[in-house]
Amino acid sequence: MSAPGTAPQKSDHPKLTDALRGQPKAVWVTAFAAVIAFMGIGLVDPILNTITEELNATPSQTTLLFGSYLGVQVIAMLLTGVVSYRFGAKRTLITGLVLIVLAAGACALVNSIEALVWLRALWGLGNAFFIATALSVIVGAAAGGQQGAILLYEAALGVGLAVGPLVGAVLGSVSWRGPFAGTAVLMALGVVLCTTMLAQDGPKAERQPIRLVDPLLALRNRDLLLTSLGSAFYTAAFFAIIAWAPFVLGEGAFFIGFVFFGWGICVAVSGVVLAPKVAALLGERGGAVAAVVIYALILFAMASGNKAVVIVGVIVSGVFSGILNTLFTGSAMSAGSGPRAVNSAGYNFLRWLGGAVSAILVGHVAVWLGDVAAPFRVAGICCLVAAALLLLRRRSPDPHTVPDDAAIAGAE
Repeated sequence: MSAPGTAPQKSDHPKLTDALRGQPKAVWVTAFAAVIAFMGIGLVDPILNTITEELNATPSQTTLLFGSYLGVQVIAMLLTGVVSYRFGAKRTLITGLVLIVLAAGACALVNSIEALVWLRALWGLGNAFFIATALSVIVGAAAGGQQGAILLYEAALGVGLAVGPLVGAVLGSVSWRGPFAGTAVLMALGVVLCTTMLAQDGPKAERQPIRLVDPLLALRNRDLLLTSLGSAFYTAAFFAIIAWAPFVLGEGAFFIGFVFFGWGICVAVSGVVLAPKVAALLGERGGAVAAVVIYALILFAMASGNKAVVIVGVIVSGVFSGILNTLFTGSAMSAGSGPRAVNSAGYNFLRWLGGAVSAILVGHVAVWLGDVAAPFRVAGICCLVAAALLLLRRRSPDPHTVPDDAAIAGAE
């Protein structure tokens, strides 16, 4: 992340093979549960058209399956630090997983779009407790330092995003209820593994005290705020693709599922293979700026509405999403000066707020502008705003000077 007039700062991001080597079981169990949790994001993509038809819903109502999920998740992000401090990281993780199991299982049983929207909100609450705490747990428990842990976390995100649409397509071809039931079963397995294999929480007195307002106060750090706002605008564009591309394509579950499976594979591979190389070449900030500008160009091309262009755009955008997810997370976790869990909660609050606003408004934007592909154009503008915000960041400290896990006493 270079200052103007200076050479790009070299990143010490490890290779994936280094990040995988010698990790404790707590990291692998949490990463497995994270894969399943992130499956929930892309799970409904292949069945959006089916749900719209079978439940007599409008596209704007159906995209609320993302909006309610993310909206509740955003607010709950502010609670994760307090809950983790009071009850411990393991209990917080398991509570989140149990809520996801209950919500996903109930989604498979209801018969109205309104009920699905409310249950997805409950799902979002569980996801909030899990996601913010999982990142903190993986960073705290992983061997090899913060950058390797973030690489593992983003690998879990990428695999989940890749597998989610595939599971949604296969099970959704039988019934739109199938993907929800399948997720509930897999997440129940995650509950069992986390319950039996994660270490017990230590005494409350050993944890870093966290107040409800601390995640918001953490955003007073200029670099963390700019990174988080940039991530919010990028994530808005990210969800414009996820939530709206199925309606532009207008195809069945298998077709859309495999398109987004290709997208998810690109996210997974680029996040762990290309992102470290980009960071080494351009620095985290410079790499993120370049990637988000290219992301904008892809979205402007997709705004043509041409189906072939949209298909290629969805898949290729996954390459740059993987890079951006890793670089944004690394920048955010290095930017703050407070406890890791507080920085994570503040960052994730703004990051997912962008996704929630996008998922709620994307259908309305198409109606307001009278163009089914208009949301892609607006999303491209959001990416340019994200690039501008990143350019306002100061040069980040050398990774070797960032306080280590013990020094900043994470949320565990």
